Amino acid sequence: MSERRCVVTGETAPKPGLIRFVVGPDGAVVPDILGKLPGRGMYVTADRAVIEAVKPAQFARAAKGKVTVPDGLADEIERQLVRRVIETISLARKAGKAVCGFEKVKGWLAGGEVVRVLLQASDGSERGKGKLWTPTGARYFDCLTSTELGLAFGRQSVIHGALASGGLSDRVVEEAARLKGLRVNVGGEGAAGKDTEAK
Repeated sequence: MSERRCVVTGETAPKPGLIRFVVGPDGAVVPDILGKLPGRGMYVTADRAVIEAVKPAQFARAAKGKVTVPDGLADEIERQLVRRVIETISLARKAGKAVCGFEKVKGWLAGGEVVRVLLQASDGSERGKGKLWTPTGARYFDCLTSTELGLAFGRQSVIHGALASGGLSDRVVEEAARLKGLRVNVGGEGAAGKDTEAK
C-alpha cells in the first residue's frame, strides 16, 4: 500500500489514513476525499486536531506556492466523509450485502454469515448495542448517528446494521475509519466492541 507524508506531523502513513488536498484554480486549498482531483496532492492525517492545526504556510510549502485555507475545513471534510460513508453503505444494501435491524443483524452474526462490518448508531442505547458482538476479523463502527444510518438504509432511523464481506464493505471500513478521526465525542465504546479490527 502506497504511503504519503503528512504535511503537519511529518510522519509517513498509508494513504487510506490521510486526507488528500489540492490547490484549486483560485489558490484555495480543496479537500479531495475521492483522491481524484487533478493537481499536486498534499496529505494530512485524518484527524480533526491535526487538520485544525494545519497552517497555510505548511500547505504553501507543500504546494510550492501561495495558497489560501478556507474556514471550517475540518467540518467540510467531516460532512463529505459522512455523505461518502452513507452512500457506500447504501450501495452495499442495494447489492444485498447489508442488513439493518437488531434481529436481522443478530441473525447474520449467529447464522454464519461472513460479517465484515458491524455498524451501530452513536446515539443508540448502550444496553441494546451491547447485545451484539463483533466477529473475529470484522470491524466495528459507531461514528454515524441513527438518522445518518437511516439514510443509508432508506429508513427514518437505524440503530444496528451489518455488512457482508466484499469490496463495498472494504470501502466503508476505509471511509468510516477516516470519519472516526474527524468526529469528536460521537458514540462510546460499548460492549459491542471497540472500533478496531478484531484479531
